[in-house]
Amino acid sequence: MFADDEESLMISPMLGLGKSRWPEETTVIADGRDVVVAVKVRPRAKHYRLTLNAGGRPVLSVPPHGRWREAEAFLHKQTNWLAARLKRVPAKATFTDGALVPLRGEEHLIVAAERIRGTVEIIAEEERPVLLVPGGPDHMARRLKDWLKSEAMRDLEISVARHADNLSVTPTAIRMRGQSTRWGSCSSAGRLNFNWRLVLAPPFVLDYVAAHEVAHMVEMNHSPAFWATVERTLPDMNRGRTWLKAHGRTLMAYGIEP
Repeated sequence: MFADDEESLMISPMLGLGKSRWPEETTVIADGRDVVVAVKVRPRAKHYRLTLNAGGRPVLSVPPHGRWREAEAFLHKQTNWLAARLKRVPAKATFTDGALVPLRGEEHLIVAAERIRGTVEIIAEEERPVLLVPGGPDHMARRLKDWLKSEAMRDLEISVARHADNLSVTPTAIRMRGQSTRWGSCSSAGRLNFNWRLVLAPPFVLDYVAAHEVAHMVEMNHSPAFWATVERTLPDMNRGRTWLKAHGRTLMAYGIEP
């Protein structure tokens, strides 16, 4: 299982402060505007830590033995850092007529079809491919997202089957999810979950995430043995891993309803 917490700051809490009740979120002023920050209690955490998740949302991670007053003071000292990082977060990209969206790493133009029924079609054009989406303005975003999910499922079933065969494991299920923080996960029962936005990335990125999650069926951790397992089924794993670290947050901006 993995997410993309690219940016972070941390500080250790004072010890011996006892238990506290934590809010689910709080608000700070950064660069003159209110910013909502999620608060997450991490049982294994030893520090207060401020991050931006893969979807660009600020998250304040706190250890259970800390204290809210101390955590809040830490957060308010980081508003300049937070403002600078938020400026780097990509704008939300909606699925609307005339918008651009990558598909398997290649930019496509979204065009509303005149018909109401039917499925999405890929039309080859000289400048760039076109995604012809039926359903009218009120439904085309959902139609396109549903189609992308089905395309992602098709690609992932192929990749998962290959890596499962390489590692002699058998997943019990493959499911599509739309999380804003995770690209994939693997349960102890062998259920694999994947973010449908992987179909927007180049195919070698989707293949890396498939290999990553299948490898968790052998090693349910991120130990050296786990990474050796990923490399065993995907020798070029660093190519996809590097791309995702550099560009993953951009993909999370796609698929927001207008």
